[in-house]
Amino acid sequence: MLLALIALFIVVPLAELYLILKVGDLIGVVPTLGLLVLSSVIGSAMLRSQGRTVWRQFNQTLASGRMPHRELLDGVAVIFGGAFLITPGFLTDITGLLLLIPPTRRALRHFAVRRLGKRLGLAVAAAGGPVEGRARARSEQPTRRDLPPDETIDR
Repeated sequence: MLLALIALFIVVPLAELYLILKVGDLIGVVPTLGLLVLSSVIGSAMLRSQGRTVWRQFNQTLASGRMPHRELLDGVAVIFGGAFLITPGFLTDITGLLLLIPPTRRALRHFAVRRLGKRLGLAVAAAGGPVEGRARARSEQPTRRDLPPDETIDR
């Protein structure tokens, strides 16, 4: 994990620099800088809008007495999207903008729930939440105590 982070902090800036230089060669320095500034301005507006939306949804979910797990994951995506937008470069701007778009966040949330569910050993229902109940090993057989009074164990 540490090696992956170190590689990420080396590879991403080098890729950004390479891409900025290539775009600069293709369209010129001033238009390239203009694109970088424009993407930051558009990203800032989207960050403000999506941040407010996620915060409002978070508060509504809490007020209704439900656990705001979707809103928390959306909030994390919006925070990371904002961090990517602050970082200058085309790759990070595209990544940041994708994290601010609700359909992309929905797909990311679905992936994260499935991935975390597998890591934590949770089953995930179609609605996206964990399935209640005690997990058993495959070899573990139910006992009479685990069954309702009107059911029996067939052997």
